[in-house]
Amino acid sequence: MNYLLTRMKKLYRNSRISQKFFMAFSLTIAIPALLVSFLFIRTQETQLYKDAMASGSSHVSRLNEQLRSRMDMIENASSTALTQKAFVDFIHSNMRGDGLRLVKFRQNQYEQMHNIIQSHELISQLSFYVDNPNLYEIWPEIYHYDKFYPQDYWTALRDEGGAAFRLFAYQDGDRTLSYYRLVRLQGQQQKRPSIMEIRVEHSAFFRDMLEETGGNFFSVVMDGSNPDRSVYNPRHEFISNAGEELGDILGSVHQELNVLEQEEPIKLKVGDHTYYALYRYIAPLDAYVVDIASHQALMKGPRSWYTLVVAITLSVLLLMMFFVSLTTRRMFRRLDSVLISMRKVRRGQLDAKIHTGLEDKESGDEIDEVAVSYNNMLDEITRLMTQVVDKQLIAKNAQLHSLHSQINSHFLYNALESIRMQAEVQRQPAIADALVSLGSLLRYSMQWRSDTVALGEELANIQSYIQFINFMEGGSIELSADLPPEVLRYAIPKMCMQPIVENAVHHAAPRGGSIRIEITVSVEDERRLLIKIRDNGAGVEPQMLASLQAVLQGDSDTPIVASKNGLGLENVHKRLQLHYGKGCGLWIESERGSYTCVTIRLPWENVNLGGW
Repeated sequence: MNYLLTRMKKLYRNSRISQKFFMAFSLTIAIPALLVSFLFIRTQETQLYKDAMASGSSHVSRLNEQLRSRMDMIENASSTALTQKAFVDFIHSNMRGDGLRLVKFRQNQYEQMHNIIQSHELISQLSFYVDNPNLYEIWPEIYHYDKFYPQDYWTALRDEGGAAFRLFAYQDGDRTLSYYRLVRLQGQQQKRPSIMEIRVEHSAFFRDMLEETGGNFFSVVMDGSNPDRSVYNPRHEFISNAGEELGDILGSVHQELNVLEQEEPIKLKVGDHTYYALYRYIAPLDAYVVDIASHQALMKGPRSWYTLVVAITLSVLLLMMFFVSLTTRRMFRRLDSVLISMRKVRRGQLDAKIHTGLEDKESGDEIDEVAVSYNNMLDEITRLMTQVVDKQLIAKNAQLHSLHSQINSHFLYNALESIRMQAEVQRQPAIADALVSLGSLLRYSMQWRSDTVALGEELANIQSYIQFINFMEGGSIELSADLPPEVLRYAIPKMCMQPIVENAVHHAAPRGGSIRIEITVSVEDERRLLIKIRDNGAGVEPQMLASLQAVLQGDSDTPIVASKNGLGLENVHKRLQLHYGKGCGLWIESERGSYTCVTIRLPWENVNLGGW
C-alpha cells in the first residue's frame, strides 16, 4: 500500500500543470458522473437478464408441450392403424395365392389404411415391414422385412416396450423423425417380427421452431446420445453470428445437459463470447429441446448505453482538456521552450540550448535562471561524453592487441612443441613434409598485413593445419568445405575459424581416431552470413554445453576454457562482438555422441572492417 501511494505521488509530481488541472476537474465532476451511469446500466443489465431467462424458460416449456402433443398424435395414429386387423392379417398371409383377394384388399383394407394416413397432416409416410415370403411390394406402405434397416432393431424395440421414437430415422433420416412399433412377434412362418414405421418430416413436426429466424433465443432439439445430430433452423440469425463456432457451442451445451429438471440456466464460454442455455428433456424422444442465447445479444441495449455514456463523458473530458491546456499554455509559454529543448536533448540533440534573450549581466526571473543553468549543464555533458568515448576507444584497441598476441603466441608454442615430440619419437626424415604445412601455418599466423582476410585464405590455412595434424598424430581427419566462389572472396576476421577447427580436432575424437569436419555457409534474412563448422565427433557434455552457451549469451561471468592449447571460443566470440556488435559472434550446438556445430555469425555486407 505504501508503495502504491509513493508511486501515485511520483506520477502526480512528474505530471504537467495542465494535466494536474485536468485531473482535478475529472475527479470532482466527470468520474463520479461516469460511475453513477455505469451503476445504473449494470442494474438494468441484471434485470434484463432475469426477464430474458424467464421468457426463455417459458418458451422452452411451450416447445416441450407442443412436441409432446405431436408425439401423442403420432402414437394415436399408430394405434388407429393397428386397429385395422383385416389389413394386418392380409399382409401376413399369402398375397400371391389369389389375385381376386388382392384386388378386394386394394379396394377395401388398403384404401381404409391410406385414408388414415391422409387424415393426419403430420404423417408423411406409414410403412409395414413384414417377414412374409409371399408378400407383394406393389404399394409404398408394404415392404418385405429385408428392406428394413437395421435388421436386429426389433430386439431393442421389444426391450423398450414395443414402441420407440427416433429423432432421425434410420433410412434417409437426416430431416425425418420416425416412430417404430412392433406389430407381431415371430410366428411359425415368421423368422422375424413385423414392424410399423411412421415417418414425419422435421419441417412439419418442428414447424414452430423452424419458422423462427430471429429473437434473442435460438431453439434447437439435440439427440440425447449424439451431440452432432440436432434439429434447428439454419436461417436463424444466431447461426450467422456464431459462424464457425456453432459446432463448439452445441457441443459444449450438450455436455452440460441432464435428464433431471433444470434448476439454473447453463452458462458457458466459447471463444470470446458467453452463452446461456435453457432446456427440457423429452424422454420418449430421448432428446433435449434447448434455447440458447448469446450474452452479447441479450445485453445489446445496455451495451449501447455504455457507448453513449462513454462518448458523452469523453466529449466533456476533451472539452475540459482543451480549455485547461489553452489556459496553462498562455500562463507558461516560456516554460514550454524549456520543455521543448529537453525533448530534443532526449532524442540526442545536445546542441538544443534554450534561447533566453538576456543581455550581458542580466539575470532575469526564475525561468531564465533555469534556462541558463540548463545550457551550462549541456556544455558540461558534451565535454564529459567526449572524454568517455576517447577512453573507450583506447581500451578497445588495447584489448584487441592483447587478444591478438595471445592467439599468436599460444598457437606457435603448441605447434612447435608437438613437432618436437613427434621428431624425438619417430626419428624419420618424413617429418620434413610436415614442416611444409607448419611453415604455411606460421606464415599465415605471423603476417598481419590486414585485420581481415578472404574466406578462401582462412580455409587454405585450415587445410594446411589438418594435413599437419593428420601427419603428426597419425589420424584420418577429413575436411569438407565445398563453398561457392563468391563466398571465398568474402572478407572475414583473420584466425576466427582456426581455433574452432582446433577444438574439433582435439576434443571430437580420440587421439589418432577418424573424424569428419564440414564447413558450410548460408545467409540469414539477407543480413547475416552464417559459417557453420560441424563435426561428427563425441559431442559436448550437457553441463559443459550449458556453460558454454551461457557465456556466449552473456548470461555468465565464468570464462570459457575450450582447449589446452588456445583461448578457444571465448577469444573469437569477444573479437567478433567488439567489432560487429552484439548481433554477431558464436553459437554452439551439440548432442552427446553425435555431433558438435559452432556457428559464426557475421554481417553480410562485405565492407572494410578495419580498426583491429
